[in-house]
Amino acid sequence: MTTFALVGAGPGLGLVTARRFGKAGHTVALLARDQGHLDDLVAALDGDGIRARGYTADVLDPDALTSALHTAAEDLGTVEVLQYSPVPRADFMKPVLETTAGDLDAPLAFSVKAPVTCVNAILPGMRDLGRGTLLFVNGGSAVRPKPSVAGTSIAFAGESAYAQMLHTALAPENIHVAQLIVPGAISPDSATSSPEVLAERLYALHTARDGFRHYAEPMPDPQDGTP
Repeated sequence: MTTFALVGAGPGLGLVTARRFGKAGHTVALLARDQGHLDDLVAALDGDGIRARGYTADVLDPDALTSALHTAAEDLGTVEVLQYSPVPRADFMKPVLETTAGDLDAPLAFSVKAPVTCVNAILPGMRDLGRGTLLFVNGGSAVRPKPSVAGTSIAFAGESAYAQMLHTALAPENIHVAQLIVPGAISPDSATSSPEVLAERLYALHTARDGFRHYAEPMPDPQDGTP
């Protein structure tokens, strides 16, 4: 049995996606900062008959993140699927003209250094397994920078570049890398961006292994109004 590891576990998209992969036969490793929060998610999955365990780690702490992923693989089985989708902090959202060099330290650690840490931690296991999937979930500013959220726009662009390079470099090893862009809010009432719809999209990215960048919904071009 192999493991689905979710970095940035939460009660919305994270829980629904963990349930989707768990019902497909994967054990589930949930990573987040708050143990009580993780306990609630594990209990919800346990109620569905899914074997899950929570691991506390802050994505801004590379040692804790590496240790959590290694421990998860030892406890639950090799990580075959990693989803990186923590929610950026509000203080990453400063307007571009108010953003200093120091303001970029945390966003870049959150969206670039942490993904690199995660990949380095689980890649040897995927190589031993002979397969794997890396899933990156980002907002629309990853591909269309917004001056009102400069830190996230810059950091997401770096994460996108890293993920796309991984897509090319790891394809010959049967390790698929994909990015799902969610332009708007995740809402239970959305036909394209509800947690259930997005979870199915993410599972399909793992199974279909088709292409790198995918969109939950079209993104109109602000210049001419076309997707």
